[in-house]
Amino acid sequence: MENFDQKEAFRQALTGWFNAEKRDLPWRQTKDPYKIWVSEVMLQQTRVDTVIPYYERFIDAFPTIHDLANAPEDVLLKKWEGLGYYSRARNLQAGVREVVEQYNGIVPDNRPTISSLKGVGPYTAGAILSIAYGKPEHAVDGNVMRVLSRILLITEDIAKPKTRKIFEAAVTNLIDHEDPSSFNQGLMELGALICTPTSPKCLLCPVRDFCQAFHEGKERALPVKTKAKKTKEIQFLSLVIQNEQGKWLMEKRPKGGLLADMWQFPLVESLTDDVKNVYGIEKASLFLEFKHIFSHLTWNIKCMAAHSTKADDLSENCRWFSEEEMEELPLPVPMQKIKNEVMK
Repeated sequence: MENFDQKEAFRQALTGWFNAEKRDLPWRQTKDPYKIWVSEVMLQQTRVDTVIPYYERFIDAFPTIHDLANAPEDVLLKKWEGLGYYSRARNLQAGVREVVEQYNGIVPDNRPTISSLKGVGPYTAGAILSIAYGKPEHAVDGNVMRVLSRILLITEDIAKPKTRKIFEAAVTNLIDHEDPSSFNQGLMELGALICTPTSPKCLLCPVRDFCQAFHEGKERALPVKTKAKKTKEIQFLSLVIQNEQGKWLMEKRPKGGLLADMWQFPLVESLTDDVKNVYGIEKASLFLEFKHIFSHLTWNIKCMAAHSTKADDLSENCRWFSEEEMEELPLPVPMQKIKNEVMK
């Protein structure tokens, strides 16, 4: 698409379709860069339908950038509970605090500065700059790479990080300088609704006339993407322990790593005598088995119910909680599943 007239016709077809057919999403009702930032972080690795209620609750709880900057971490994690990838929430808050401390609460409007913020990568930077500030900046995610690989017949492997540069250059070349927000969102929307991974709806596509893959019958062969390595599997025993006062034993995860600082029913590899002594239990009974899949590993969890006569002398990361108190704890999804099963 080297011809100016062809590029302009492509832009008009894409932005015209987007403005006529776009989904009514809550973050599309604002140009506030903070709220757009929140939505873009939530949308990473999470479906739009799933994000909507989380976004609305989150903005209700933290309506301004200062509210989020000042929020205690446990409150932040509780509002994020269920979305997963909790490092996204922590990085978002860290980035927001930088904006409050260094830029008087005003999200930077240029790529070098906004990209220096914690957790803001090339895609998030481009999305905020184009949608909130109307800057002609590329915002390349998986949807955009899929769409452009077909339109421009790009055959490089999109699983390789270096390939992103090819697509960023393509967007920079094609982007509508008059309406970069609709252009970037149009590419994303096209990938979500029409130019889908396995069954692209080519007959409904507003830019089909410009699509090289469609004209060559290669739309289902693109994008080229090598398969990820098989995920690692880990076996865990989750101990659901109640004391004589009816409280439940919970342990706080370490400050770093997966699900950092969240609460869980104690996880062990097996129910050894040492484990029984540590938690003050004599016997335990199996009541639930399930697997939880993270992006890079799978937990196979067996859940055992037990009673403990041990009132104290527990490790510093363990505490007893009433059922009401547990409602305030930030729990990862597998622990929510166990809690819901226990407290039916």
